[in-house]
Amino acid sequence: MSRARRMKGYKPIFALALCLAAAETRITGQEAPLDAGKRAYEMGDYSKAIEILKGAAAKEPGNAEIQLLLLKSYLESDQYDNAVGSGERAVALDPKNSLYHQWLGEADGGKAGHTSMLSAYSWARKTQKEFAAAVELDERNFDAAQDLIEFDCSAPSMVGGGEDKAQPLIQKVTSLDAAEGHFGAGVCRAAKKDYSAADAEYATALEDKPKTADRLFDIGDYFLGRGQGEKLLEVAAAGGALAPSDPRGKYYRATGLILKGEKYADAEKLLREYLGAMPMRSTYPRPWEAHYWLGRMYAAQKNVVAAKGEYQEALKLDPKYKKAHESLKQLGGE
Repeated sequence: MSRARRMKGYKPIFALALCLAAAETRITGQEAPLDAGKRAYEMGDYSKAIEILKGAAAKEPGNAEIQLLLLKSYLESDQYDNAVGSGERAVALDPKNSLYHQWLGEADGGKAGHTSMLSAYSWARKTQKEFAAAVELDERNFDAAQDLIEFDCSAPSMVGGGEDKAQPLIQKVTSLDAAEGHFGAGVCRAAKKDYSAADAEYATALEDKPKTADRLFDIGDYFLGRGQGEKLLEVAAAGGALAPSDPRGKYYRATGLILKGEKYADAEKLLREYLGAMPMRSTYPRPWEAHYWLGRMYAAQKNVVAAKGEYQEALKLDPKYKKAHESLKQLGGE
């Protein structure tokens, strides 16, 4: 995501100063603030990332990359107003950057979901506007295209939604990347609750080999929601080839096995490994979800005590997790 900064025409003394600063950094082991912020973000320590990046932004108010990483850190921390502010600053600094518009749209969408109904309409329109700008600036920004497709297929016309707007974009994306196009078609069909058609589109997207781990595991999320264990095993196998170090492959293989009622010992091992390796990030299944699936596995084995323990562990991590509440209640644990 970071872009190289070009520095031309500086005087020799400035070049010497840069060399000395670099040498000092190597000696002391200190990181540049943006690198330190990235490291904290990657580790899931969003409060630390925000602290570091706010200081960096004060020293480099013209650095849009700092604002982008701040936005992402704020979103992971559910600080939507701050995320919008950082996104707006990034776009103001570099209005032709597709990625900045996309992430400002993400922040606007987060705000729309956490405000009054009256204000939500305005924020929803801002969300669509930013996604559309991102796609216009870079037709191969597929994340932005998928965001826009989902918005248009899900949102009512009063805020600018409409499947008629999404279909030309789906066709355009398909012409650029078949897997992305079928994924977008699946998103739209699922939004319309046409699940048989959505199943077919997501299956075709998987066959067409998504090029990013995030997209592949987005497909995994869909098939998990549909309870299709065999498809989850296909997703996990594809993940092993595409991104062998990504722990999400373990999660989807484990849930696939549990849904199929097979190899429970393997499923438990995979979920435990996932819990030990996963970052605390919104694009990864949350730890309480892994504990829920462990509970499902134990329940299938008639181990009620262990199942209750896993559901209770899930609720310690997220007291509002509905699936764990319902499953625990069925076992007489609430």
